[in-house]
Amino acid sequence: FMRKEKDPLNSNGDPHAGAPEEKVELRKKVTLLRGISIIIGTIIGAGIFISPKGILKNSGSVGMSLVVWIACGILSLFGALSYAELGTCIKKSGGHYTYILEAFGPQVAFVRLWVDMIAIRPAGLAVIALAFGRYILEPIFMPCGVPEIAIKLATTIGITMVMYLNSMSVSWTARIQIFLTFSKLLAMAIIIVPGLYQLFKGETKNFENAFEVNTIDLTGLPLAFYSGMYAYAGWFYLNFVTEEVENPERTVPLAICISMVIVMICYTLTNVAYYTVMSAEELLASNAVAVTFAEKLMGNFSFAVPVFVALSCFGSMNGCLFAISRMFYVASREGQLPEVLSMIHIRRHTPLPAVIVLYPITLLILFLGDIYSLLNFMSFLRWLFIGVAVVGLIYLRYTRPDMPRPFKVPIFIPAVFSFTCFFMVFLSLYSDPINTGIGFAISLTGIPAYFIFIHFERKPKWFQKLSDSVNRSLQIILEVVPAEH
Repeated sequence: FMRKEKDPLNSNGDPHAGAPEEKVELRKKVTLLRGISIIIGTIIGAGIFISPKGILKNSGSVGMSLVVWIACGILSLFGALSYAELGTCIKKSGGHYTYILEAFGPQVAFVRLWVDMIAIRPAGLAVIALAFGRYILEPIFMPCGVPEIAIKLATTIGITMVMYLNSMSVSWTARIQIFLTFSKLLAMAIIIVPGLYQLFKGETKNFENAFEVNTIDLTGLPLAFYSGMYAYAGWFYLNFVTEEVENPERTVPLAICISMVIVMICYTLTNVAYYTVMSAEELLASNAVAVTFAEKLMGNFSFAVPVFVALSCFGSMNGCLFAISRMFYVASREGQLPEVLSMIHIRRHTPLPAVIVLYPITLLILFLGDIYSLLNFMSFLRWLFIGVAVVGLIYLRYTRPDMPRPFKVPIFIPAVFSFTCFFMVFLSLYSDPINTGIGFAISLTGIPAYFIFIHFERKPKWFQKLSDSVNRSLQIILEVVPAEH
């Protein structure tokens, strides 16, 4: 795998005196703090500031919704622990893709990759970016609404900035991620501290009879769980960059556990703070809960909240892109994507082509596609494949028992978690068969794609010539070379 070598003063100004020649490779730049900031920074997007409504609406009462928040946190922790085991015994970057490849072989892995590349990732990135665009413009246009075209332009600028940052320097990406993560936790503190202060002053009227039985709607509970799991999604991002983590056997499990505990505490306390200031009815009526909260408690200070939310979205985009680009990089190294994607910039040591590849697709979806319906097609596929990866863990326990596993979880943890995943998939089939069917259809296009692009060894001459020349010219334009292992 990637060896860390002494290097002379490189592009990021690390003054290591060392060997005269520099190796072109992805350096191990992700420390424990950076690892935590990647996970926390990607989990806490805009969700907690905008949409704690979904859980309240479907669970039916204040007390029940807090139970769902905590339960989703614990389930996500189960998933995260399973991923910690996978990440320490399969020390390759690439997240879900790599684990499915190791456990079930290239066909299944390629279908996962295909769906990710054409739909899940670009749509996910576009949604976070749209939230960024909307909230960054909100204070400027207050109290009027923001025009759609302005949002799209701000979104495009945001995506472009994230792409540029990720292609320029791994260190700077990580530094900015740490800064953004702290600003998120600060934003949550601004909500939690006054909220709890009100609570201790005796503002408990919204918590009286919090578990009213007549309002609890059991049919809605699974949907509440769905929203909750979505709010916690993002604990798997560190596994996409395993090869760049210093001392992964220790750092990966530690970072995952610390981050999940912090996020769980923050989410639960933030919700408690919301309920202290707002009744359930007010919360459901609000379009952006954090802004309403700020208006009720802080008056004029409320214009700062949208700015914090925008920063939070930017952090999510940054962490997300940093991780996803590594998946394309690994897939290309395994020979499932064009070769140029596994090349690294000569001076900057970033996987530049793998970062930029999402740019055109994301912008296309942003300006032409209907993002939200795409997300509906895709959210269940995401859980399906995460479930498959965790089943892969159980499967590897039996097929390769002698594999070194520095970090082992009790078998019931991955079992419970993969059951949850498949339950959520089944649920979306039940509640929304049409969209789910379309999602399945999109993912099935991966099978012919696999046979056309990968399986057939003897491709036509013109195809070979074309792909070689494209690879070469891209290599020259982007100044990238194959990584040395």
